[in-house]
Amino acid sequence: MFKLTARIDIVHVPYRGAAPAVNDLLGQQVQMTFLDLPVLLPQVKAGALKPIAVGSAERSATAPDVPTTAEAGFADLRIENWYGMVAPKGTPKEIVAALHGLATKAMADPTVKEKLAAQGATLIGDEPEHFRQFIADETAKWAKVIKDAGVETAK
Repeated sequence: MFKLTARIDIVHVPYRGAAPAVNDLLGQQVQMTFLDLPVLLPQVKAGALKPIAVGSAERSATAPDVPTTAEAGFADLRIENWYGMVAPKGTPKEIVAALHGLATKAMADPTVKEKLAAQGATLIGDEPEHFRQFIADETAKWAKVIKDAGVETAK
């Protein structure tokens, strides 16, 4: 998505996790990476890595001096990592509601909020229907990127 938006020639290097990518970045085997802020913050704070931009709509509270991709000149570039709770299709609505209630309660806990905020995470806690639509929108967005980039998918 960055390559297409910025119209630059870069090579995607696939990794089996963030740790090997960070190691190669620190060892200068690669020149840049997009990773979760919590993974990179320790190296940024140590001065080993220089943050260029965050892919979120707003600046991160844990890295307020780092501009967003929009502020860096790429208004249409939004790359945010997200995590969510899902259940198998057909899970009874009362179980989904109970799980949602427990997750919402946990995310409202000040200790949980503080711990995750310190790592650069932003808690949202949306309703199941909104989250379902968010997943559909993300799927469509990345399917378009895959198509536009000419990525060959496994058959």
